[in-house]
Amino acid sequence: MASIYSVSQVNSYIKNMFAQDFALSRITVRGEVSNCKYHTSGHIYFTLKDGTGTLAAVMFAGQRKGLSFQLQEGQQVVVTGSVDVYERDGKYQLYARKIEQEGRGDLYQRFLKLRDELEEMGMFAPEYKQPIPRYAKTVGVVTASTGAAIRDIMNITNRRNPYVQLVLYPALVQGAGAAASIAAGIRTLDRMGLDVLIVGRGGGSIEDLWAFNEEVVARAIFDCATPVISAVGHETDVTIADYVADLRAPTPSAAAELAVFDYRQFETVRLSYQAALNQAMERKTELARYRAEQYRLRLQLHDPERKLREQRQRLTDTEDAMKRAMEQKMTGARHRLALLGGRLHGLSPLAKISNGYGFVTDAEGKRLSSVAQTAPGEEITLRISDGKILAQVTETIPYQKTPDNRTESND
Repeated sequence: MASIYSVSQVNSYIKNMFAQDFALSRITVRGEVSNCKYHTSGHIYFTLKDGTGTLAAVMFAGQRKGLSFQLQEGQQVVVTGSVDVYERDGKYQLYARKIEQEGRGDLYQRFLKLRDELEEMGMFAPEYKQPIPRYAKTVGVVTASTGAAIRDIMNITNRRNPYVQLVLYPALVQGAGAAASIAAGIRTLDRMGLDVLIVGRGGGSIEDLWAFNEEVVARAIFDCATPVISAVGHETDVTIADYVADLRAPTPSAAAELAVFDYRQFETVRLSYQAALNQAMERKTELARYRAEQYRLRLQLHDPERKLREQRQRLTDTEDAMKRAMEQKMTGARHRLALLGGRLHGLSPLAKISNGYGFVTDAEGKRLSSVAQTAPGEEITLRISDGKILAQVTETIPYQKTPDNRTESND
């Protein structure tokens, strides 16, 4: 009966065979770089290919000193290292110690040639770039219907904004007829009047992504009236579609984030703005109430009716003061009048007449105070307390004055 070996034993045996082969322990291989990836650990994983075959290769971070340039897709390189078996996977690969650049591959040369031609035509010019709408409601997607790209776009769109409508055009993204299918998808969705288009696929080698380097796809994107976001491959992959598109996204997931605004974040921001607005309105309302109260008190202070009441009260007080002043003046005037009346009464002829004296006037009614004012034969009137006496002067007898200016009677 034949011996039965485990998988690990077979892989270990093959590894020993590779290790004993002197030619494989130090070998130099020429080929075109494809599917190149820089790992976060510092290792570089890539594939060497020629017209009929491919060879997996890796350069560990510790060997990076043997690389003096940036390894990129399409480069023609000469790699020195050893071929060995990775026991866990049972696959052999080239472990590179030194990589030298020999030239550029045919595909890369075609890429550069078309890129330069389209750039000279102005198809990459920024003035032709359309802005991506901030609040898109309908998003068209041109990609494979079964790839990881559409699943990532759907998941992120549903998470960011479940109200956005996705319209998928299931296009071929690799192989024969892929470029024509992508261009047809762009033109079809453009006629639907959507808000924005996402054109792309997941990562791969330069051969896998070549459909997005075709001129027919570039012209379809350039002629598209709808803003286009390109999302081809990984962040390090660059295609002609990226240059022509209105916006380049490093991955399909990033394209979905750029095309679909985050509704939940928007709602959170809106609620915060609403709360801030309500607080501001409350502060302004409170300030308005305070100012209204101040104005009310100020108006109350300057109220015309209040002013009128004050003027009326002041007028009443003034009137009372005038009355008191007039009464005081009347009282003083009455007192002075009484005094003057008393003095006048004392000088009144009638008062003297009432005491036995008489008042003598001539015929014309003029008072006679001297005998020289009349003569014998003239008529005079003598007024006494109970009437008057008409008389005629028979004789006038004047009095003699003494040395001390006193008057003496001749009787």
